[in-house]
Amino acid sequence: MDVPRLRPLRQGGALMADEVNEIIVKGIVVGVFQENCWVIGNRRTGEAICIDPGDQPEEILAMAKDMGVTIKAIANSHAHVDHILGVGAVKNATGAKFFMHKDEASMAARAVELARTLAGQSAEEPPPPDFNPVDGDVVEVEGVKLTVIHTPGHTPGSLSYYTDGLLFSGDTLFAGSIGRTDLPGGDYDQEMASIVDKLLVLPDETVVLPGHMMETRIGTEKEMNPFVRQEMARRQGL
Repeated sequence: MDVPRLRPLRQGGALMADEVNEIIVKGIVVGVFQENCWVIGNRRTGEAICIDPGDQPEEILAMAKDMGVTIKAIANSHAHVDHILGVGAVKNATGAKFFMHKDEASMAARAVELARTLAGQSAEEPPPPDFNPVDGDVVEVEGVKLTVIHTPGHTPGSLSYYTDGLLFSGDTLFAGSIGRTDLPGGDYDQEMASIVDKLLVLPDETVVLPGHMMETRIGTEKEMNPFVRQEMARRQGL
């Protein structure tokens, strides 16, 4: 399938990718940390997967309604506070099943505390996951399938999600950068292994939709990302 070219996201607003066959993708920037929440749906079946509803659940639900889809699954890349605060409200409103790696449980348990101390806001406790996916699993609703890629490094349980031509990379890979590894559970060497060995093997034309900032492509990050270039030079003994 042809890969859609996405436009920049705006704080508090949503932009839609070109529709490719039956698939629709929209993203919205939410919360004080300006996190990218994504909804990928099938316009024929009306079912969708929400990735990282970090905050402003009402806006996320309104975006899904505008797309003409219902969120049937919530797939989190990890449990940092900026990615998880909206999960409970979206789940309660839709009945969606919640997917998150088991190694994120301790971080999720601190979400309310961190929302208060870091953002000065109250929050509800995130719900426990319905499923703990592992590498190679598939998160599926009718008409949409996302393959789970375990990409530890930013956090121990960080997950990326891939479907033909699209990679939802969470906070593992950014345009020209990588996710922080100086927070609890972070590991730089592990993150670079996740990026090089698991993500950069995807087709160069794959559109990368990250947890923050702009979209990019796998081929662009191979050529331009300074962290990737440094890691490749290290592996080649340069």
